[in-house]
Amino acid sequence: MPSQVALLRGINVGTARRIGMAALRDALAEAGHGEVRTHLQSGNVILDSPLAAAKLERALERDIAAAFGFDVPVVVRTAVQLRKVLDRDPLRDVVTDDRLYVVSFLSAKPSAAALKRVTGADVEPERVVAHGRELYSWHPGGIHRSRLARLLTDERLGVTVTGRNFKTVATLAELAAG
Repeated sequence: MPSQVALLRGINVGTARRIGMAALRDALAEAGHGEVRTHLQSGNVILDSPLAAAKLERALERDIAAAFGFDVPVVVRTAVQLRKVLDRDPLRDVVTDDRLYVVSFLSAKPSAAALKRVTGADVEPERVVAHGRELYSWHPGGIHRSRLARLLTDERLGVTVTGRNFKTVATLAELAAG
């Protein structure tokens, strides 16, 4: 079975929507998902599944809601897709710190109008590049003070958005590749 990476949005931020990684691994394994592993506390799950990404997203959302009592949006990418995200790396010539270089994974491709509002925003020295269902963003002044980060939301893009820094994406790709 192929390895896939499930990115959970909005868990373990502050005191709400807390999920322990051991409990998450156990719940997903009990729901029948194979070789469930996690990375960090921010909702990165590597697992084996024969399901297509969209079906796996829905299954994981149902399983997490059943186990923990609240809804958690999930975005899935295969190991091959994550490798391509890393290989593309459109901002490498400007990035000086991978912790401030974020890949936003989207549940679907946003509308052209939504993308234009983000990619056309005047947020220098920050940068953003859209490619399919990923947005690559560079936040040299930090993410918490970022004007660009405030544009990379579900509400503004019309799709589920969950971001990971480039270092985390590289680690997830490694773990998914075996």
